[in-house]
Amino acid sequence: MHGGDQVAEVLSAQGVHALFTLCGGHISPILVGAKARGIRIVDTRHEATAVFAADAVARLTGRPGVAAVTAGPGLTNTVTAVKNAQLAQSPVVLLGGAAPTVLQGRGALQDIDQMALLRPHVKWAYAVRRVREIGPAVEEAFRIARSGVPGPVFVELPIDLLYDEVVVRQWYGAARSGRSLGERAVQTYLKARVARMFRGAGRNTPGPLVDVPAPIPAPDRVGAAATALAKAKRPVILVGSQAMVSPGAAERLVPALERIGAPVYLSGTARGLLGADHPLQARHKRRDSLKAADLVVLAGVPADFRLDYGNHVRRGATLLSANRSSADLRRNRRPDVAILGDAALALAGVAAALPALDAGRSGRWPEWLDVVRERDAAREADIAEQGEAPADDGVNPVRMCQEIASAMPPGTIVVGDGGDIVATASYVLRPDGPLRWLDPGVFGTLGVGAGFALGAATVYPDAPLWIVFGDGSVGYSLSEFDTFVRHGIGVVAVVGNDAAWSQIAREQVELLRDDVGTTLAHTRYDLVAAGFGATGLHVDDVAELPAALAKAKAADGPVLVDVRLGRSDFRKGSISM
Repeated sequence: MHGGDQVAEVLSAQGVHALFTLCGGHISPILVGAKARGIRIVDTRHEATAVFAADAVARLTGRPGVAAVTAGPGLTNTVTAVKNAQLAQSPVVLLGGAAPTVLQGRGALQDIDQMALLRPHVKWAYAVRRVREIGPAVEEAFRIARSGVPGPVFVELPIDLLYDEVVVRQWYGAARSGRSLGERAVQTYLKARVARMFRGAGRNTPGPLVDVPAPIPAPDRVGAAATALAKAKRPVILVGSQAMVSPGAAERLVPALERIGAPVYLSGTARGLLGADHPLQARHKRRDSLKAADLVVLAGVPADFRLDYGNHVRRGATLLSANRSSADLRRNRRPDVAILGDAALALAGVAAALPALDAGRSGRWPEWLDVVRERDAAREADIAEQGEAPADDGVNPVRMCQEIASAMPPGTIVVGDGGDIVATASYVLRPDGPLRWLDPGVFGTLGVGAGFALGAATVYPDAPLWIVFGDGSVGYSLSEFDTFVRHGIGVVAVVGNDAAWSQIAREQVELLRDDVGTTLAHTRYDLVAAGFGATGLHVDDVAELPAALAKAKAADGPVLVDVRLGRSDFRKGSISM
């Protein structure tokens, strides 16, 4: 076996079903070896897409997604996607090709200091220098990616460690005889170098599937949280993406939340955890509920800008926080009870420590739940009314999202890629089960859409898959419609096209009286997608939208529906810092 086969053996042993990539000579043996072992090779049109796809696999399965990219610019193209995975605490294994070990630092093709580039953005980075290190290094990458606070890892694999030893000797000229003393000295050195690189290469066999248990919260901290919760009059629970990082987290969280019985707000990949219409779930006016609450539980949620750095929770309230990260546990706001460990396990422990409800009781806090539900219902009515309002020169964006919600089949996985339109969609769309919502996350990264969809399609190939794009963000993903077509990914993409970077323009124009840099054109993105072989549909009027979405659902293969939007102030004043 060559080094690429050794990488592929480990991937196979770790249950990797798909490898995301953009080809390059530095990594060809990995791709060929993986394909030979039945691993699906999904080649994209940009390296960032490959990493976004691996990130989606990680978020949906709790196990590392894997991307392989070539050296130099192939690797530099991944940095934004890697950083997005780091901030999302997503376990991604990035395999990067590199210049030959002998030629590094000598001006070889695409030779840069890749370790310095990646180290700030990953949990662990390792540069392999001998063939026998390949298997153990890749296995260690899988272990570290999932341990503690999950995150991306990087393994650098020079090209001369991936090809067959005979080929490498030919490259270095070690198989040729030299005449001069200098040539013979170089030949001797290269022979020794190659021998050292390949010594012991066949001794490693892949280990078993790496299993990393979730960090268990301290029982005394869980007990203290349960005691505080039992005394509360108006508790609120916030569940975030980190609570979902372990396989099977949903199976722990749903019964725990139901046993606790407090109103629940869900964010990130936790959206959909309780289904579409669970009586405990609240969707709107979260800030009002937090300000009124006497106890707040942050389950895998840091007190960052999304909670106004902790200021959304009033100072007199009791704050309970469960988080795998000791830094996030106390970020901006020190909790009264801090539980270091897996948030899903923490909530399960708290629920188990509470007394069971008597039969026939409607909950522990029925009056408080009614207050939250009434607030929610009022906001729902307001959104429904706003969706009926006419929009100048196009479709009302709220109405567009309402029509999407009506058209989506049961079990749809929704990918959001954009600013204003995705935030609008989050008010309207209701995932009907856990792990059916993927959005850019805390980093606010645009361009995740195609990659997230590719990753989701490999995990759940039979599930309906929809993307909601803004017209700004779709520009990052358009070339990937070629990827969707080539790989038979039947995605429905809806583009809200208002010819602007609206989330920025709305505040910029009001505060600075200038729209510079925020205007786009009403580009026919449906025609661009059709040029790549997808089905393209265009909508100018809301009356056309239901039929267009029905046609998109019935189409064979990927579809892009370009919806001309009118201007909207639905999210006025929503800029974040």
